[in-house]
Amino acid sequence: MALKEDISRAHRLSLAPMLDWTDRDFRYLCRLISRHTLLYTEMVTTGALLHGDASRFLAHDDIEYPLALQLGGSDPAALAKCAILAQQQGYQEINLNVGCPSDRVQNGSFGACLMAEPNLVADCVRAMKDAVSLPVTVKTRLGIDELDSYQFLHEFVSAMVAADCDALILHARKAWLKGLSPKQNRDIPPLDYQRVYQIKQDFPNLHVDINGGVQTLAEALDHLQHVDGAMIGRAIYHRPYLLADADSQIFGDPTPVKTEAEIVEMMLPYIEQRMSQGRPLKSITRHMLGLFQGQAGARRWRRHLSENAHLPGADIQVIRDAMKLLG
Repeated sequence: MALKEDISRAHRLSLAPMLDWTDRDFRYLCRLISRHTLLYTEMVTTGALLHGDASRFLAHDDIEYPLALQLGGSDPAALAKCAILAQQQGYQEINLNVGCPSDRVQNGSFGACLMAEPNLVADCVRAMKDAVSLPVTVKTRLGIDELDSYQFLHEFVSAMVAADCDALILHARKAWLKGLSPKQNRDIPPLDYQRVYQIKQDFPNLHVDINGGVQTLAEALDHLQHVDGAMIGRAIYHRPYLLADADSQIFGDPTPVKTEAEIVEMMLPYIEQRMSQGRPLKSITRHMLGLFQGQAGARRWRRHLSENAHLPGADIQVIRDAMKLLG
């Protein structure tokens, strides 16, 4: 069950998969800030890949590696086909979403509701493991609804171990499938980090990452005293430069940190390339709004991008003009 060495190291810190947020443009930005943090795609459903434009959903830049694809689905055969597509496209890990509580995902019989069917999840993991040579991992919750005892979680994890799951990412909250929105499910069920730590103690050979409520690299380092990896989501999205010290603090890489302004300059050729492919400027700059958070002029930076990136004919000059408002 040992992760491949390169992906295991990357798992020390990872960017959580977030719908509408962790698209290829935001991942490119994050990679310019941190060379080593593991990046995850948004969740992509098996139906989208098998019956839609797979090349568009799987498109990425080589600079994004180490990079994992998160899949949503519950049919082992379909997941295996999607894992093959992902491997062919260069992804380095396949992650199965067993944590999303949204109604749309529940209606598709995948996401967090799959926690009630550990044998099916195990079958999904086995099918993907048989189909590809990539690590296959699972991201899940501590429980769902009334199925929230430690015994339930222990049995679920046991099924993943039996299926030779390569790593488990545990969001340290249960999920309420009825009565709470996905947003509420990120905040209302209480965090229980100790339960995640206990899983690592009970399954010492399983790679365990912790997710949920982690706001800083210092907090991530605290968790790394107990588990193998820490995953951060919204905190990085709203403050991407949080990753600036990740390589040195988490991965021991002393390479000098680039400034926010240097990151922006490095983004400009990429943005021009993406716009030449039809990507609107606003679709990229929305991910950059929080880059200068805490600095003088950050509000002016955000306002200028928000008010101008969507206008007809907007190009990278909008970004250059926003840069002049800093300081």
